[in-house]
Amino acid sequence: MNIIGRLTRDAEVRTTSQDKQVVNFSVAVGDSYRNKQGERIEQTTYFDCAYWLSANVARLLTKGTLVELTGRASVRAWISKDGEAKAGLNFHTSNSKLHGSSKRTETVQATTGTGNNKTEEDLPF
Repeated sequence: MNIIGRLTRDAEVRTTSQDKQVVNFSVAVGDSYRNKQGERIEQTTYFDCAYWLSANVARLLTKGTLVELTGRASVRAWISKDGEAKAGLNFHTSNSKLHGSSKRTETVQATTGTGNNKTEEDLPF
């Protein structure tokens, strides 16, 4: 699955009890549609993301950055301390790409070990 959205906060690196590092961040994905009355409805979906491949990417994942993520989504549900039912979406990221300056995009691709060394200037359109 692919999602494109903006980070809602700076990424954080956590270390698990097994000494593995994970980068955690949140992404807001916007969508809009028209209802039966012709009104435009704006909808935002929030994903809590985890990236396990390289902690170095965290320094590039700052609030407001537009990212394209590949991975898998999962749903989690829990009961809050108030006894209220809650639900959220997790996104287990396997690949990330920054959208913006080509230099930042190349840096993320190099850090994550993906990419084909093409920049936005190399695109035919």
